[in-house]
Amino acid sequence: MQGRNSYKYESQKLASWYFTVAVILFGAQLLLGLVAAIQFIYPSFLYDILDFSIARIIHINALVVWMLYAMIGAVYYLLPEETGIETVGIGMAKLLFWILTLAVAVVVLVFIFVQIGPGKTSTIWFITEGREYLEAPRWADIGIVVVVLGFLANTFLTSIKGRRTGIMTVILADMIALAGLYLAGMFFTDNITMDQYWWWWVIHLWVEATWEVYVGALAAYGLIKIVNANRQVVEMWLWIEVAMLFGSGILGLGHHYFWIGTPEYWWEIGALFSALEPVPLIGMFVHVLYDWGKEKGMAMNEGKDTTSNNTPALMWLVSNGFGNFLGAGVWGFFHTLPQVNIYTHGTQFTAAHGHLAFFGAYATILIAMFYIGVQGKHGIKKLRSTFASNMAIFLLTFGMLGMTVALTIAGYEQVLIARAQLGATWNAFFLAQNQQWFAQAMDWRFFMGIVMTVGFVYLVKDLLTIAKNPKNVY
Repeated sequence: MQGRNSYKYESQKLASWYFTVAVILFGAQLLLGLVAAIQFIYPSFLYDILDFSIARIIHINALVVWMLYAMIGAVYYLLPEETGIETVGIGMAKLLFWILTLAVAVVVLVFIFVQIGPGKTSTIWFITEGREYLEAPRWADIGIVVVVLGFLANTFLTSIKGRRTGIMTVILADMIALAGLYLAGMFFTDNITMDQYWWWWVIHLWVEATWEVYVGALAAYGLIKIVNANRQVVEMWLWIEVAMLFGSGILGLGHHYFWIGTPEYWWEIGALFSALEPVPLIGMFVHVLYDWGKEKGMAMNEGKDTTSNNTPALMWLVSNGFGNFLGAGVWGFFHTLPQVNIYTHGTQFTAAHGHLAFFGAYATILIAMFYIGVQGKHGIKKLRSTFASNMAIFLLTFGMLGMTVALTIAGYEQVLIARAQLGATWNAFFLAQNQQWFAQAMDWRFFMGIVMTVGFVYLVKDLLTIAKNPKNVY
């Protein structure tokens, strides 16, 4: 049965608000990424109008914020289904959504129209803190903490009052860790080594511990919902992932310590444990999909319907398994060994890993949640793929892989020219960027960004129209 708005819970309606803003910010991230890519090739583009550093700041921060929006939305969507009750304090939750959205809009407008400020405390409070990935002004930092604390209260009180599942237990513990880690980036020290140490606790442990655990919880929920996976199986792998990620995420942070003066034993510890992080998530996908394949074969022999109830979401979930392994695992590992990282650190190798890891590990599974949200909104029992959904996943994935390869080639050229041959001087840095391989790689990065943007247009079109065509639902 299909309806205009079939949400059973107000919490899921609120989730759709978060998903909507997340998609808008996703588009802003791609747009500013294209602007920055053009400026990298043609420095005169938008000269004296939008500084390259500002375009880059908005590009990166839009990425972080749209994912946080989608993550919060996903929790509000699954929370009533996992607990069996409406989210406690839903009125406060809606108010916090508007506060957060207003704050994000103000910060973006300041970035665009003010851009820079004097080297005073007022700049830190009202324009930008100037710390990579944490550029939001101090007032916005405090506002984010207030919103997240309210979100944690909603989640915790609902979990305590309702049914407790393994997925909810993991999410609750993970959200507390996510909020706690953010506090580490809210103070400065005069010692640059100490400042970088705490800064990396926010940046790296967000993505290599709390975000990865969160992805595992979403994957468990999605597999249960889409292919009716065995809850015991997915929660077993989820607990394995918690143990490995909370452990390996903290230890894996050590592969950054080489650059801030900490003991040498962190080099090998950091490189080894960073590589282990995607393993349990891959195990979950392989186990669940293998079991589903066996059950599907048996059901087909009995003449039963064996299709998933949300094909687009399943496609993105499977992409998450592969993307996480490639982006976070393979591309992360092959340049974090200290014997290699001494040459690759600060080159486009890092950008190649960052782009593929964020897309493969996080964007894919959050897009899957968008489709689950569309299915729930319209009360659709089964959702089929469309031409637009196939084009979206193909173009977004192909564009990201192409961009990753281009950045990898650029990084390889930098390592050969700027590091190995010319000794990592400033002159070597600029000479390397004038080499043919590097220039062509930057051109391909821009082209692949256009491919991804076209894929995004298909994605938005599909999310808006897929439920309106009777051929797509049954």
